[in-house]
Amino acid sequence: MSGPLRSGPSSWRRAASVLLAAGGAPRGPAAPPPAPPPAEGFRLLLLQRSERQGFLPGAHVFPGGTLDAADSSADWLSLFAPHHRPPGFGLRPAPPPRRPFPEPPAEGARAADPALPEHVAARICAVREAFEEAGVLLLRPRAPPAAAPRPARALPPPPGLAAWRARVLRDPRQFLRLCAHLDCTPDIWALHDWSVWLTPFLQRGGRRYDTTFFLCCLSEPPPVYPDLGEVVGSKWSSPSEATESFISKEIWLAPPQFYEIRRLENFASLSDLHKFCLDLTSEEVERWLPISLLTADGRIQLLPGDELYLEDSDFLENVLTTEKKTEEIMKEGKKFHRVVIHSLNHVYSIHVTVQSKNKHVFPKTYVVNKSRL
Repeated sequence: MSGPLRSGPSSWRRAASVLLAAGGAPRGPAAPPPAPPPAEGFRLLLLQRSERQGFLPGAHVFPGGTLDAADSSADWLSLFAPHHRPPGFGLRPAPPPRRPFPEPPAEGARAADPALPEHVAARICAVREAFEEAGVLLLRPRAPPAAAPRPARALPPPPGLAAWRARVLRDPRQFLRLCAHLDCTPDIWALHDWSVWLTPFLQRGGRRYDTTFFLCCLSEPPPVYPDLGEVVGSKWSSPSEATESFISKEIWLAPPQFYEIRRLENFASLSDLHKFCLDLTSEEVERWLPISLLTADGRIQLLPGDELYLEDSDFLENVLTTEKKTEEIMKEGKKFHRVVIHSLNHVYSIHVTVQSKNKHVFPKTYVVNKSRL
């Protein structure tokens, strides 16, 4: 195996995404008739991107997007006051940082001295994007924090929702004005650190993101109103339902989304998932850069802990290559943490034989049936 395809530095963009996990039955203008509760006891919000989008066209994704300067504006300080102030804003203390691999990519758009800590700005970004793309308001009234953490509730859609969303889409600074108008703050306390994914290198000039994924437990699914521009559809699916929809080609998921959906199959109920998120707060969330291994007949994304994974900054801008077929590579190894991408249909298998280094969980091994390829 070798590592050719060296290019100049990628242009990285900071982004944030939120996995909305909700108990109960979906409701709203496009909600189908109530269905029996899923095996996992909760459903996830998946948004379908327009085929006209340059990044992941047609894919089903979690709400999210790139950070804007407005997300770290000093104007948020007066809205959070007097109950929540820097540096912690009422969030649980972060664990002491460890030296990450890879080092966070440099990005010119990142503010030199932002008014808000990055973990607060990223949460505001995820909340704003959920409103822009899905019309979901993850807000709560300005008040002292609740005594006992519990699953959140989205704010009911206010009068003039469409007009407010159009303003925010034109100018992200309008989101703060909407919050002030509603006398609310973004419910940053309901967003739990979950994972961080760096877009792997595939080709010169590809669009790449440094994306923080948060998880938010909701007591019930809020109504969803796709913006019909970037997002053209939505569905609430349990992890097992989403997996079946993907394997049967009803929807398409990028590897990080499929991995996270499979990871969530570890939880039997919303309450179990919520408790797990609270317990996970004391752990640092790892930043993962998948390394692409191009085989003779497909592609494998290697994740930290896999026996072929190399903690080498060269692979910020490189891929591994081999003349062997995927099946040969799989037969040679034992220590797996990888996503096998079956090239013809973009169907994935996940192979995990390693344990997490912290309290987080990994998905169970999932091998797609050959009849589905």
